[in-house]
Amino acid sequence: MDFDFTLPGLGRPQSARPKRVGEAIQRELAMLLLRKVRDPRLHQVTVTSVEMSPDLKRAKVFFIVALGGDSAKARKGLERARGFFRTHIARTLNLRYTPDLIFRQDMENRGADRLEELFAEIARQRNDDGDNS
Repeated sequence: MDFDFTLPGLGRPQSARPKRVGEAIQRELAMLLLRKVRDPRLHQVTVTSVEMSPDLKRAKVFFIVALGGDSAKARKGLERARGFFRTHIARTLNLRYTPDLIFRQDMENRGADRLEELFAEIARQRNDDGDNS
């Protein structure tokens, strides 16, 4: 005789709602950064992804700063604009709770930035070699 030791509800697949809400928040934040934010610290900031908690009360917002930008200043700018972002999200998205925004620098994309720098350097060297011939 075999016993099933799984508890009801533990084997359910995760809901797709947190992912959809995270994508909607990412779109709204990207639009705000492009069109409405006046803080010069945020002009080079790009939101790469948003991870929602299962209860939709917290959102981890991952961002990168363009080359030459100061990530510490950008993070302070994002923290200062948190209320503005939350107010806009509350007005535009139909959510029961407006999530608390937690800003994190996206370190996975740092490797991509370094590769872009290397490719640009190679292109400059090739142009310099072509000019010398």
